[in-house]
Amino acid sequence: MTTQTAPDTATTATPEVTEAPTGDPIGWFEIGTPDAAGARAFYGTVFGWTFGEDGPYALITTGAGHALQGGIQDTSTELPPGQPSTYAVPCVQVADVATTCEKVTAAGGTVVVAATRIPTGLVYGMVADPAGNRVGVFAPPPLT
Repeated sequence: MTTQTAPDTATTATPEVTEAPTGDPIGWFEIGTPDAAGARAFYGTVFGWTFGEDGPYALITTGAGHALQGGIQDTSTELPPGQPSTYAVPCVQVADVATTCEKVTAAGGTVVVAATRIPTGLVYGMVADPAGNRVGVFAPPPLT
């Protein structure tokens, strides 16, 4: 792991942003574990994260004013085929999960969990790069 030193903000000018960033952003992260209560205790103690439980899924808030949120999936419940029982993955928001899965395959990766729609309308999947690193992909439910 490479350690980087934060720039001195007193002497470093902040570049002016003139265009919206391109590409698909990391919009979520997820931790899967068969011991969800233990994971909540661990991450709460170590990082000060708080949790809102919603059945087998607990929403994670990483701190006041932090935009990136995540969830802890209790993997002791029934899961889609291919979903591992333990994992920690960044989740990238995409326009279309099925199309992204096709791009992953074409680029030499694999689809671990195919596009899956949940009752809220959110669609998610899990893919792996050619080295086997897993990344979640999701598309929010359509606005009504």
